[in-house]
Amino acid sequence: LFERFATQAGLGPDPDLIGVVEAVRAIPYRRPVERTPAGVVGEWAGTCSTKHLLLSRLMAERFPRYECRLVHRVYRVTPELARTSFGAAAAAAVPSSGLLDVHTYATIDLGGHRALVDVTFAGATPWDGHSDMALACGEGIDHDAGDDAMSTKAALIASYCDRRVREPFIAALTEPSKGQTPSESQR
Repeated sequence: LFERFATQAGLGPDPDLIGVVEAVRAIPYRRPVERTPAGVVGEWAGTCSTKHLLLSRLMAERFPRYECRLVHRVYRVTPELARTSFGAAAAAAVPSSGLLDVHTYATIDLGGHRALVDVTFAGATPWDGHSDMALACGEGIDHDAGDDAMSTKAALIASYCDRRVREPFIAALTEPSKGQTPSESQR
């Protein structure tokens, strides 16, 4: 999978960790039909869950020393948070009382420091390879994704989220005119 990804991303023959992280970040935000790492590469689209699954798989294959772990955060999306982070159209999809969402991100071991890495949306500023990235979500409660991140996330969504309210918000993020790179204030 790594070679297929690197070729499709236009990476050279021996990309470094920063190059791989930035290439995954650059993949457009949209739900792939096949919600797997191979599906993300094949459809060149992914969500927070699927893009982080891909990152985890690529790192295990190419950079295992960094020990990538996935984390799910349950957090409240308010219209203001959505407006600041994703734009007016996404904010319009959030009820005035807000909604609960589950966001997936990664942590990687950088020699004793676990850095937060979020490849959900392309960034205006490339990752520096050592600092925490800003997460594309608000404050919340973190849960280890475990060995089956998709099942863990599905269980959290079933426990915390109202799908009738959450799905329009997710859909608003997937439309190119609506979903945006998180604002500089969110970095």
